[in-house]
Amino acid sequence: MGEAVGARDGIGRRRFVGAVGAVAAGVAGASAAAGVSAAAAGPAWGGAPVRAGQRRLRPLFLGTYTSKPGGGTGVGLAGYDPDSGALTATGVLPGVADPSYLTLAPDGRTLYAVDEQEDGAVTAVALPRDGGGPVVLGSRSTGGAGPCHLSVHPGGRWLLSANYLSGSVAVHPIDPGSGALGPRTDLVVHDSPPPGPGQTGPHAHQIVTAPDGRHVLAVDLGNDTVYTYRLDPRAGKLTQVAYAALRPGAGPRHLTFHPSGRYAYLANEVDNTVVVCGYDPRSGRLAPGAPQSTGTGPGVSYPAQFLVTRGGRFAFLANRGHNSLTRYAVVAAGAGLRLLDTVPVGGDFPRQIAFSPDQRWLFAANQKSGSVTVFAVDARTGALVRVGEPFAAPMAVCVLPR
Repeated sequence: MGEAVGARDGIGRRRFVGAVGAVAAGVAGASAAAGVSAAAAGPAWGGAPVRAGQRRLRPLFLGTYTSKPGGGTGVGLAGYDPDSGALTATGVLPGVADPSYLTLAPDGRTLYAVDEQEDGAVTAVALPRDGGGPVVLGSRSTGGAGPCHLSVHPGGRWLLSANYLSGSVAVHPIDPGSGALGPRTDLVVHDSPPPGPGQTGPHAHQIVTAPDGRHVLAVDLGNDTVYTYRLDPRAGKLTQVAYAALRPGAGPRHLTFHPSGRYAYLANEVDNTVVVCGYDPRSGRLAPGAPQSTGTGPGVSYPAQFLVTRGGRFAFLANRGHNSLTRYAVVAAGAGLRLLDTVPVGGDFPRQIAFSPDQRWLFAANQKSGSVTVFAVDARTGALVRVGEPFAAPMAVCVLPR
């Protein structure tokens, strides 16, 4: 979040479906209660491709803010052409408030969204395999304010979420049959160490399971700290086992692991740096290295998020202030990053980036311009080539292809 909180306002309103007609007609004003379904163009969101004319599209979900001027009316539904990367709007799923971050269950049958509001919540959405549209199953309180990130534990039994404004992380059980969420089983507040320079308190910005599956890491921007927990797989309780302190004022935002599981790359939002961290799977300890350049020059650039290619050869960083993607070569078997170049993102304030499952395409959600840009990824060189014109999406803050 950070600068992104104040950047939600002042954007001219766009309709998500404007480029392809009023696909979402009839869904505006639908109830936010459980059981609301999407008025989409008949996609099989549970896994089969979406049909658009003669093309077979893969599903793609878009997060937004529903409570801000220029925001959307729910989770955006779209499809992308796996051969060209082109995007097509297919509808909107109402009934989810401020769905600023989205993730999928490991089996792909359930979508989860944060409700980034003062009374924070997380919402479960069923993705039927029978050709029907997504269906909202219901929401649960996160016990905190402004949840901005969530992830599903690899076993599929627990949903983990991070409350930015209240600096806490929460755990919810997942029903193995329906994917619905049960009452919260844990809530941990980051009350130590004290907030960093210029911060008024802790700001949990990410919670993710390490590749070893035994440890959960929570990145806190306000405390300049990454916490490591063990998750009790029976009770859904978190126990802190370690923490890594970043230099004061770094403002760590998101980390992404190298495929080896021995290194992680951390984006520091406040001081405009990145850090390569060693990771010990046995203890869960993270060891931050020296800060490195984002390649964006002086000034504030608000680096947001890393992506690392499946083979571990290249890493990409979204820079919101610079409106670019930094390309790094991964060296020393994951222990180092070598800056290659920066590529204009073709939009304003790239809040989040994501690969298609085959990593042929990279999608960037541009918050201030209300757009998504698509890049072809060269697997051999890591080069990024922009494809087509930006796709209009209201206050796009998260893009999730499948």
